[in-house]
Amino acid sequence: MKRICRSSQRSPSLLRPLTPVTHQPRLVPIAIQPSTTTTSKTVASRRHASSLSQRPDASHVMFPGAVKSAFCNTMTFEEPSKYDALPTYRAVDQHGQVVDPSFKPDLSDKEVIKLYHDMLTVSIMDLIMFDAQRQGRLSFYMVSAGEEAVCVGSASALSPEDVVFCQYREQGVFKQRGFQLSDFMNQLFANHKDSGKGRNMPVHYGSKELNIHTISSPLATQLPQAAGAAYALKIQRMQNPTVPPRVVAAYFGEGAASEGDFHAALNIAATRGCPAVFICRNNGYAISTPTLEQYRGDGIASRGLGYGIETIRVDGNDFWAVREVTKRARELALQDGGKPVLIEAMTYRVSHHSTSDDSFAYRAKVEVEDWKRRDNPIGRLRKWMEAKGIWDENMEREARDSIRRDILKAFSQAEKEKKPAIRTMFEDVYEEMTPEIKAQMKELKEHLEQYPEEYDLGDFEGGKDSLAR
Repeated sequence: MKRICRSSQRSPSLLRPLTPVTHQPRLVPIAIQPSTTTTSKTVASRRHASSLSQRPDASHVMFPGAVKSAFCNTMTFEEPSKYDALPTYRAVDQHGQVVDPSFKPDLSDKEVIKLYHDMLTVSIMDLIMFDAQRQGRLSFYMVSAGEEAVCVGSASALSPEDVVFCQYREQGVFKQRGFQLSDFMNQLFANHKDSGKGRNMPVHYGSKELNIHTISSPLATQLPQAAGAAYALKIQRMQNPTVPPRVVAAYFGEGAASEGDFHAALNIAATRGCPAVFICRNNGYAISTPTLEQYRGDGIASRGLGYGIETIRVDGNDFWAVREVTKRARELALQDGGKPVLIEAMTYRVSHHSTSDDSFAYRAKVEVEDWKRRDNPIGRLRKWMEAKGIWDENMEREARDSIRRDILKAFSQAEKEKKPAIRTMFEDVYEEMTPEIKAQMKELKEHLEQYPEEYDLGDFEGGKDSLAR
C-alpha cells in the first residue's frame, strides 16, 4: 500500500511515493565510506572555511558571523535614513518611450503581439469572472488588474522546463505558459474536466504539463517549497550533468514577505545555493493593509541583501523591464552551481484583493482611478507598440472583441459541464483504495439510495452509480 500526494498537479520528478513501515526496523551499523568524488583538497578547503581565526593586530573582524567587517574606534549606530532607497530599473517609461539606451528588444513583432494578447486576455477574463461571481455563478475569484506586466513579462523570460510556484494572482503566468481558456474555466467551475478534480477553491490552478505546482491558499507556503524544489534540481544536475539546467521561479506578494516562510526560504536558498528566482509583486496592499503599515524598511528588496542574495528592484508596470530583469536573473541563478536571486516588482493593485473584499473601505476610489489612468501596464506596452507601428486602434478593438467572445464561449461550455464523479472524493489518497475507504464509499452509496429525494445527484458525472465501480 503506497501513500501518494492527493493533489493531481504535483511534479512527478520532485515527489516520490512513501512506503509505510510494516514492521519494526532493525538498526544495522554500517561503515561510512568517503565519496569517490570527494578529494582531500575539497575536505581541506571545507575545514579551512569553517575554522576562521582572528589574526593578531588584524584590521577586520574574522569571526564566523562577520568576516569582512572593519574595526572602528567611533561608536555609531547605523540609521536607515542615511541610505538611499534601492533604485527601480525601467526600460520604457509610462509614455512608451525607451529610457534605457542599452535596451534592445529581443522579440519579434509577432511575439510581442502574442504576449500583449496574453495580457489583454487576463484583463478581460478578470472583469468577466468578477461579474460572474457577483451574479452567484462562481463562488470566489481574484483578479490581477494592474499586475499583468509582472506576470506575463517574467514568465516570457523563463524556460518551459523551469518549475514555477505561484501565489494566487498569476493568471498571466499560466496564460503565457500555455494554460487554455478552457483550463481556467474548468478549474473555476470545478467540473469533471478540471485536472484538479474540483478539489480546490477557484483560482487555485496547477498544471503538471506546464511545470506549475498547484496554488494553495495558505500564505507564503510556496516559498520554502520552491527553495526545496530548487535544491532538488541542483542535486539532480550534480548527479547527472547531462540534465538541462533549470531554475525554480516563485511568485509572492509583499504581504507574504511578512510571513516566516519568506525568511526561511531565502535563508535556505542562500546557504544551499539553490537556483531559485524569487519574484515579489509589491502592489502596495496586503488585503487591507498598506505597505506603510507592513514594514519600515526599504521594501522587500533590502531583505534580499540581508540574506546575501543578488537583488534588483524593477518597475512592474514596464513589461520590457520585467522581462529583461527576469532573463538576467535566470542566468545569475544558474551560475556557480546555483544561487538565488530576488526581484521586487513595483506595481499597484488596481483591483480589490478578492471578491470577498471591498478595497474602497480602506482606500480612496480616486486613488485607484488615478493609477488606472496614469500608468497602466497594458497601456504602456500598447504605447510602445503603437510608436513602433505594429499596433493601432482597429487592431485593439478587434483583439478585445475576439478575446471576449472566446472567453464567454469557454465560460458557457464549462458552466454546463457536470461536476466530478462523487467517487473522486475517495480517490488519490492512496495509490489503491484501502478496505476502510471502500467501506466508506459503500456506506455513502447506501445512504444516497435510502434517501434519494434528499440529494440532487444529476449534476455529478455518473450520479451515485460512480460509487459502484
